[in-house]
Amino acid sequence: MNNSILVTGGLGFIGSHTVVELIQSGFNPIIADDLSNSELFILDRIEQITGIRPKFYHSDICDINKLKKIFEENPDIKSCIHFAAKKAVGESMEIPLVYYKTNLLSLINLLEVMKEFKVDSIVFSSSATVYGQPEKLPVDEHSPLQKSLSSYGSTKQMAEDILEKTSIANNIQVLSLRYFNPVGAHKSSLIGELPKGIPSNLMPYITQTAIGIREKLTVFGGDYNTPDGTCIRDYIHVVDLANAHVQACNYLLEKENSLNFEVFNIGTGRGNSVLEIIKTFEKINKIKIPYIIGQRRKGDVESIYASCQKANQKLQWKAKFSLDDMVRDSWNWEKNIMSKK
Repeated sequence: MNNSILVTGGLGFIGSHTVVELIQSGFNPIIADDLSNSELFILDRIEQITGIRPKFYHSDICDINKLKKIFEENPDIKSCIHFAAKKAVGESMEIPLVYYKTNLLSLINLLEVMKEFKVDSIVFSSSATVYGQPEKLPVDEHSPLQKSLSSYGSTKQMAEDILEKTSIANNIQVLSLRYFNPVGAHKSSLIGELPKGIPSNLMPYITQTAIGIREKLTVFGGDYNTPDGTCIRDYIHVVDLANAHVQACNYLLEKENSLNFEVFNIGTGRGNSVLEIIKTFEKINKIKIPYIIGQRRKGDVESIYASCQKANQKLQWKAKFSLDDMVRDSWNWEKNIMSKK
């Protein structure tokens, strides 16, 4: 079976882990990444882990001509996994037009070029943010989509709408994976989350505070209607998430889908508060995290976690790693990165 997969954003946090799992599952990933939120040395690390150096294009897929060149040079591309996007909730509220332009134009370009080169399947990197603040928990794939609280979430809702309508018009097969909060790192500590500048996500801020890069962690809001007053999220190990993409590719390429467009929640089905994450990190890694409770952050949802029964059953996928694994692997990755600087 032809098994070349174009992975946009393939050197990023989730993308790099997915590339590793694809290689180890017998696929041939081809990476396109503009390095705006990733580093070139991750390509070396992927090769260290797998023994294979995937083909890499330093390319912004918002440039449709550069994207066409990738397809021209790789006529064996069978499917795509689309990660490339801007992804910080807080930043998206400050520069919304940049988010709408980047996240939607890149997707539209990819779909147009896929049609031209007769590539008929794609796995899309969606997000739990499409649910907004859900009316009841856990959310499943039939939960109504509330008005998004952030521009980032809006781009994911719009992207799914584009994909659903295009899948019918162009007869392509789409799996949209709505995942929750990826954390952790590869067990080798060779790849992990590598934010540029001040982290916008909780876990890298915790690890950078633990190692001394940040003076203290600010918890955004302590007065939510939750057991300890802090936001609740469904945290998932990035390797579990990467394996979900491998299963999604298998599902599409083996023609197991009956619909042109399907969505799947990818999470653990458990909700943990911000303070629970901090306390678990301190307990497992035996280190104290200085933190303060600050003001709520615009765009944040109070509480959300997933029902993943559909992915468990149809994709034959289930999260395996625990919260203890997540905080341990995140800390080992941070220490490894600091030792190399």
